[in-house]
Amino acid sequence: MAETPRPSLSARDLATIDGQLAATDRLLERNYPGDDGSRQPVHTVYVPADRFTASFAADWGGQAMATAAAHGGLERLGALLGQDNALAEAVAPRVEAKLASEPIEDLRLDFEDGFGDRGDDAEDAAAVAAASAVATAVAAGSAPPFIGIRFKCFEAPTRARGLRTLDLFVSGLAAAGELPEGLVLTLPKVTTVAQVQAMDFAVSRLEEIHSLPAGRLRFEVQVETPQLILGPDGTSPVAQLPHAVPGRISGLHYGTYDYSASLQISAEYQSMEHPVADFAKEVMQLAVAGTGIRLSDGSTNIIPVGDNVENAWQLHGRLVRRSLERGYYQGWDLHPAQLPSRFAATYAFYRQGLPAAAARLRNYVEQTEGGVMDEPATARALAAFVLRGVQCGAVGADEVQALAGVGIPQLTALAHPRLATTSNS
Repeated sequence: MAETPRPSLSARDLATIDGQLAATDRLLERNYPGDDGSRQPVHTVYVPADRFTASFAADWGGQAMATAAAHGGLERLGALLGQDNALAEAVAPRVEAKLASEPIEDLRLDFEDGFGDRGDDAEDAAAVAAASAVATAVAAGSAPPFIGIRFKCFEAPTRARGLRTLDLFVSGLAAAGELPEGLVLTLPKVTTVAQVQAMDFAVSRLEEIHSLPAGRLRFEVQVETPQLILGPDGTSPVAQLPHAVPGRISGLHYGTYDYSASLQISAEYQSMEHPVADFAKEVMQLAVAGTGIRLSDGSTNIIPVGDNVENAWQLHGRLVRRSLERGYYQGWDLHPAQLPSRFAATYAFYRQGLPAAAARLRNYVEQTEGGVMDEPATARALAAFVLRGVQCGAVGADEVQALAGVGIPQLTALAHPRLATTSNS
């Protein structure tokens, strides 16, 4: 009988390899933690900062419902977006409930393009008022689950103004009590890694000054300039951002119109689906893969008003669906009348995909042979898809249990196994 082979590599050899890969291990642990499993909003609404009130979200929901009612109702909207009768009937009541209970998931009070240059006194007053209004709305339970500001960019002409507005807003919230759990800060028109490092320094100092935990103030980066996609040395600065300030950036948001204009795309053809947009967004997607940084698509400025409501809804719904299919699960909305098409298109996406995804998940969990042999990575993607559908309100936990045979805790563990391992260790 042949002797059973024994390993040839010694403990010393293995230790040498571990030493060689120690830096890689640290890099993967620190810079590629994966998604944290928390809810990601399906959209961000931008509004000039001085227009926010405690009833803002509810007002937008009411306006959205009124527009839908004036154009035949939400089921007719579903038909306009290409939904069959059964799907439209399933989606419509969920959209109606959403518009009544949580019409805006993420709101950004804008001190940049939507506010303009009104002078320092006016912006100081608006920043202080915004902090007070947000604190009041959060305390009253009328604020969207995610809320914050976009301030002016860190280019030389607006840097001091942007920092002052950021300071006044955060300091005002800190003075009012605990910061909102869903606080979001947005740094626009970024062109270099250094600007993001400067933002990291600014929020670190604000954390120290206000005795906040380190890392509490995360921020989004708006990708609106070609210099961030391809730098002067031929490298991609956007790919360096997660590693220049690990754990600090929460999301990358594509800026449709600034980016297109920077590449001299004529106004008529500036769009979320222009080839230059797709290229930039694919680079962004590669840059943050595995880092836990979320992605958001931009907006369409074709608004559903006047005689153009139905055409604009069809365009918006198609663009929302297109983004979702490409792995961009968030986008911008600019007007109340875009809310019905946002939620109708989003809910249809998840509801249409649920039966097949749930069946594949059930086969994977139960180790049953099916038409598709899914590997763990695909199972994670299937579970994440279904979980997103639950989190945004498109599908119910009961539907998932019935179709996939898993509850939300198991679904979450399937979607984010690293989190489950960490919590059990």
